[in-house]
Amino acid sequence: MEPEIKLSLERLMAAIAGSDGQIIATEMAKLDDFLDRGHGVLHPQLLHFLQNRSYAKALMFLGGESDIPVGVCGGRHG
Repeated sequence: MEPEIKLSLERLMAAIAGSDGQIIATEMAKLDDFLDRGHGVLHPQLLHFLQNRSYAKALMFLGGESDIPVGVCGGRHG
């Protein structure tokens, strides 16, 4: 499921950059579906990012980045 989430996040980010409201809505709906189906399957941190619509952080997580910025919720440090 993670490759599909990553692709959806990439499409969402491109649509945001291009101000394409239809694709934004479509990809957000897909991400909500992944979130609904992902409990117990996906990494808890990825679920957290999807729940909070921290899509840039979710994409960073899926890209293997380890220095994801801490948000207002506290997140992980370093």
